[in-house]
Amino acid sequence: MDPCNIHEIKDVLSRHGFHFSKAKGQNFLTQSWVPERIAREAGVDRDCGVLEVGPGVGPLTQWLCRLAGKVTAVELDKRLQPVLAETLGQPENLNLIFGDILKQDIPALVAEQFPGLRVKACANLPYYITSDILAALLEAKCFETVTVMVQKEVAQRICAAPGTADYGAFTVFCQYHAQPEILFDVPPSCFIPQPKVTSAVLHLTVRSQPPAMVADEAFFFRVVRASFAQRRKTLVNGLGALGIPKPRLLEAVRACGFAENVRGETLSIPDFAKLSSALSATAED
Repeated sequence: MDPCNIHEIKDVLSRHGFHFSKAKGQNFLTQSWVPERIAREAGVDRDCGVLEVGPGVGPLTQWLCRLAGKVTAVELDKRLQPVLAETLGQPENLNLIFGDILKQDIPALVAEQFPGLRVKACANLPYYITSDILAALLEAKCFETVTVMVQKEVAQRICAAPGTADYGAFTVFCQYHAQPEILFDVPPSCFIPQPKVTSAVLHLTVRSQPPAMVADEAFFFRVVRASFAQRRKTLVNGLGALGIPKPRLLEAVRACGFAENVRGETLSIPDFAKLSSALSATAED
């Protein structure tokens, strides 16, 4: 069965009484070139184990099963269980788990499901929860690559350069953990129901080492978030949220060689690493 054939899918969904959930951000693919290209450009082969998040009716799952050594797909919506049984059948290299990926111990799941395999993650992410799931996949630190379909604007923010309008705290987070690249766009016409925005497939190559070493990752990201919390304010004013007195903030900014009126959105990851180190030393004095 072709899980991208709009007539077959509508028939299967109707027979099982399935209705799309806006709350779950469900948009199913109807063009087979999209999942094929995602699976191939993700670099999936028989030496790979793939964790898929949100298989929906299974178009990407089907292609991953054709190419990968093993696929474990985690689907939140239990109503799709009988649908997936029809669209996918029972591939020997597929394990379906019905549950919330954000409630899974992802490193433990990967270790259990993919011993001896190179591990990748793939997903067609619901727009409303893209950041949470992507953050969980990157923080798990157990994937070679993460290839996801997201809203195009989100993909552009993740790939943005310092000093641009799209550059923000989530950009820094993603680029700290991985090297992102937009592979291709997917227009609304490729889905049912059609979303109001264009999607993009984003490929993230997970870093073996971050682009700058930091002593305390948690504090580093607190500094990053504070730096972007009030974009129109100077870095020093934004960093006030950390609870460090302004004279000490100025001291740390000067110690890094930054101008006193510098704005957070102009700093690179190495700049933020330098700043967090200086602020940490200042806070300890």
